[in-house]
Amino acid sequence: MITATAPLLHHIYLSKGHDYWGRQGEGRLQQGIIECEEVECVAGMGLLGDRYFNYRPDFKGQVTFFDQEVVVAIRQKFKLPKLPASIFRRNLIVSGLDLKSLKGEKFVFQGIEFEGSQECKPCHWMDRVIDPGAEEFMKSEFRGGLRAKILTSGRLRKGLALG
Repeated sequence: MITATAPLLHHIYLSKGHDYWGRQGEGRLQQGIIECEEVECVAGMGLLGDRYFNYRPDFKGQVTFFDQEVVVAIRQKFKLPKLPASIFRRNLIVSGLDLKSLKGEKFVFQGIEFEGSQECKPCHWMDRVIDPGAEEFMKSEFRGGLRAKILTSGRLRKGLALG
């Protein structure tokens, strides 16, 4: 098991519904996204208040981790310095974690145990909400983020991880 002892949790995002999922050929929904200072993680269920909470048993994407460095890289590449991190619709924006290495691994973040299940693959919507080419850029180097299962319950807070 990997223990994350020094990473930073920059943002916590929740949304009550899907904006893009199942919307191919249709417009984006506007379910909204809220930023929180903390969030309740419920083992086997997800983040309380999020669209994937209690979605289905053993769901691979109960929570998504996304690297702050990717946010910065996309802002630079597409010349969008004010692009909000919420646009990616990932739950936890972090730095100091090697998300790719956590795929298939159990790890502890702020005292809560997770299991990295798979890459969170970007879709064509990234080209629409960011800029053409964003989807392709995010497909390389594990830039889409990490989907994970929550194995133990607890609260996450913005700021330094405690291991």
